[in-house]
Amino acid sequence: MPIKVINTPDFVSGLLFLAAGISGIALGSSYAVGNAMRMGPGYFPLILGGALTLLGLVVLVRCLKLGVTEEDNLLASFRWRPALFVVLSVVVFGLLAQELGLLLATVVMTLVSGLARTEIHFPELLGLSVGLAAFGVAVFSFGLGLTLPILPVV
Repeated sequence: MPIKVINTPDFVSGLLFLAAGISGIALGSSYAVGNAMRMGPGYFPLILGGALTLLGLVVLVRCLKLGVTEEDNLLASFRWRPALFVVLSVVVFGLLAQELGLLLATVVMTLVSGLARTEIHFPELLGLSVGLAAFGVAVFSFGLGLTLPILPVV
């Protein structure tokens, strides 16, 4: 029976909750769990992972509709462009941060994620990129002392 997503943001949130919950369960199960009276280091991650998994399933079920026509399927209702460019921007930042430094990697990341919109206003996007990069350097490099280089190392 075909499935249609009736609320795409909730669907993506449900998937993220589900992934975080399953990850928490997987990571927490490698530690000693104990019991409610004598909790081990794996107790809280296991409980939190279970709650997140349950929450993710509830959110996913609420945003799905069964019995729709074939052209209204799950893949057709998902907006691929924003998801692709936002994920791509994070990957690009991860690849460029050590080589280009925090400032330039943040500018490139913001420019790539700005391509997720269909209406791109380049001057606004460039201003946002520069402002966000300056804020990121101020907070993470100077404020928190992050060891990531600010500019490319020559």
